[in-house]
Amino acid sequence: MDKEPLELIRILLARLERVSVDSYWAHRASGVRGALLRIMDEIESQRAPDYNMLESLCKIGFQILERAAGEER
Repeated sequence: MDKEPLELIRILLARLERVSVDSYWAHRASGVRGALLRIMDEIESQRAPDYNMLESLCKIGFQILERAAGEER
């Protein structure tokens, strides 16, 4: 996998970790983070990840971030 997508995943993981525990979206963010971490583990173990799942998780992660940010307004 390219270095750029891996960096994007790391940034997404860090941002999802910062979703406030008081937020409605915190539980979902936690689930997406766990799934992304499992995929990162596969990549680091030189196993081929499910790229469709990875793409879906990234989309969902960004949606959660947008919605959680909307709550703070």
